[in-house]
Amino acid sequence: MDKQQLSKDILKLVGGEENIDQVTHCMTRLRFNLNDNQKADKATLKNTPGVMGVMENGGQFQVIIGNDVPIVYNALVGNMSKSPNADNATSSASTGEKKKRNPISALFDFISGMFTPILPAITGAGMIKGIVAILVALGWLSDTSSTYIILSAIGDGAFYFLPIILAISAARKLGSNMYIAAALAAGIMHPTITALLADGHNSSFMGITVIAATYSSTVIPIVLAVWIASYVEKAVDRVIHASLKLLIVPTVTLLIMVPLTLMTVGPLGTVLGNGLSGGISWLFDNMSIFASILIGGTMSLLIITGMHYALLPIVVGSMTTLGYDFIIPLMFAANLAQGGAAFGVGLRSRNSKTKSLAYSTGLTAIMGITEPAMYGINMKFKKPFIAALSGGAIAGAFMGIFNVKSYVITGLAGLPSIAAFVSPAISTLIYALVGGLIAIVAAAIITYILGFQEENASEPVAAPAAEPATPAATTSAAVTEEAKAQDEQVFSPITGEVKPLSEVPDPAFSEEIMGKGFAIQPSEGRVVSPINGTVFSLSKSGHAIGLVSDTGAEMLIHIGIDTVKLKGQFFSPKVQAGAKITVGDVLMEFDREQIEKAGYTTITPVIITNMHQYESIESAGRTTIKEKDLLFTAKA
Repeated sequence: MDKQQLSKDILKLVGGEENIDQVTHCMTRLRFNLNDNQKADKATLKNTPGVMGVMENGGQFQVIIGNDVPIVYNALVGNMSKSPNADNATSSASTGEKKKRNPISALFDFISGMFTPILPAITGAGMIKGIVAILVALGWLSDTSSTYIILSAIGDGAFYFLPIILAISAARKLGSNMYIAAALAAGIMHPTITALLADGHNSSFMGITVIAATYSSTVIPIVLAVWIASYVEKAVDRVIHASLKLLIVPTVTLLIMVPLTLMTVGPLGTVLGNGLSGGISWLFDNMSIFASILIGGTMSLLIITGMHYALLPIVVGSMTTLGYDFIIPLMFAANLAQGGAAFGVGLRSRNSKTKSLAYSTGLTAIMGITEPAMYGINMKFKKPFIAALSGGAIAGAFMGIFNVKSYVITGLAGLPSIAAFVSPAISTLIYALVGGLIAIVAAAIITYILGFQEENASEPVAAPAAEPATPAATTSAAVTEEAKAQDEQVFSPITGEVKPLSEVPDPAFSEEIMGKGFAIQPSEGRVVSPINGTVFSLSKSGHAIGLVSDTGAEMLIHIGIDTVKLKGQFFSPKVQAGAKITVGDVLMEFDREQIEKAGYTTITPVIITNMHQYESIESAGRTTIKEKDLLFTAKA
């Protein structure tokens, strides 16, 4: 896969550079803040080779790539004429053009946007703390040596000065000056302030009480302070002459916000942070098994929706106030369960390509990167995903019974993060390893028992039954039993003129990046099903329909080029995603003449997107075609 070409396709399909406000990436996903999510061609992106899935969470548009995401991200940014994350860039957010989101979505977007960039720093520091703990536990390092002191400082540094790191990231997300925010955090953490408040006695500033509090390693106080400071900074900036901004804006902002934080915002944030940590601790102390089953069994769902970012402040708060955390072990269990479910697919599958993909993504999942297994295998076959949730819940129950804790924060909750469970009590590490093994084995066994519908198989891969499963029906009775399991006949969805894909004015189709097939220049405004199967996706704008046949062929019917810009105008869907269909069922009606008057071509690619399952495309040899005439055959 050409990563440069993939980045260009993604850039185009998200609506072009002008539609991108910000873009970052995590371990497996490109995370876009788009000016208008409706401009992104989600259906086409989902079927782009190299793209494992597309999601919208918390107002964020996410393109799931897998392990190669850093390469694709760098290529994407290299193809853009300006930095997508420029601190002072003018965007629709600053001019009020961006559509408003509900408060919950905005909160999740803020939390994820704030924590994602700093994960490498706290992950690296956390791993160093874990390594040091292992060396001490094995007796290879003395906890009184200078080497221990230096290594501990390396591991503790990012956490001790976490408010400064968070201040920079939060300000960047809020669009305020990152360095003013860093100065604010440095002010409340200055050694003289720390010493002044360290004895637990309140002090005063200009006669106003300053409540004793410690701000090192905290999260909520600085986040609240930077949020308020962003409004103060912008308010001062609006009333100060341009020639004085550099001098006046930071001076006034710091003079207001540092004392305000020490007197009110900081203590309030400390109370909130301690309350969250104490509440989680109480929950696990009094309802440990219930909480562990619930979180372990739903963690993968939280990750899919992006809600797991809401747990990060709680995790960090628990770690800094209590010295340990209960949530990371459950993330560990959930991730390993995804790997176990993928292994179960590999054990049960009859398809060599599926086996290979299942084992490789399963291994990646137990190393802590779950998206390839989750989206490429488990969610694709559905039942394995249910098995993974069950495995996470079962392992979560074990973790709860034995009170497993994490003592450091790691970025990837997988086998490489096992050092997080090292403590003076070696039993914690043992219980964590056993819990992880339970997650893998339970998910694999449940997957094997439940079975799943495998692509291009003559019968479902399911639990043994008294009667063999009936093979899926094909579109032609004349096809042999062997052909039913391997070949796919595709009938015309539209009446019109057959064209090669090379004539489609879009390289994603003309260069067969999306898949192979043919295009049709419609003479009528109706689309019918070309296969027997299921509608698995229908774009909001109505211009693209994703189908999967009963024998596993995945198809895309894309009505016109750039017609996503019509935002559904002139399109009238007749089915919904999830609908079962047979050849000839009406899927869509569209006003061909109005679309063309609006300046768009209506040429319609009809392609197989999972061409890795097939060797070739064999044309039926027609130049003009009617609905339900044979268009081509995908030969396995």
